[in-house]
Amino acid sequence: MNKVPLGWREWVSLPDLGIEAVKAKVDSGARSSALHTFKLETFSEGGIVMVRFSIHPFQHDASAVKICVAELHDERNVTDSGGHTERRPVITTQMSLGGVSKNIELTLTNRENMKFRMLLGRTAMIEDFIIDPEMSYLLGTPEIAQ
Repeated sequence: MNKVPLGWREWVSLPDLGIEAVKAKVDSGARSSALHTFKLETFSEGGIVMVRFSIHPFQHDASAVKICVAELHDERNVTDSGGHTERRPVITTQMSLGGVSKNIELTLTNRENMKFRMLLGRTAMIEDFIIDPEMSYLLGTPEIAQ
């Protein structure tokens, strides 16, 4: 199987959430993937627990706001690189990257002070991707982000 090469940062699409492009740090050291969110709330719809959240898909651009809704898949304790543990909601959503579309799990958290709105962890990359840590944006920059 040919694996899609990724640089250490890439633009990711999350079509189920209506997110055409979000800059992600590709991090094989992180088990799970994370998405920056704010105004996170849970609610019930037809007996199904849902989450509604907002994101700023582009770093340094608070004018672009996307409101997303997804089914709550799970809640998990996640320990960040600084050793801090946080209980986070988990959703499952489609990711499109380099011609590969697949469902991935995303934890939802506030990444306001982080350089990237998304962290792409190793479980989302298994089987489909290989990382070249010397490269960036091997898959290009989408027009919406230019």
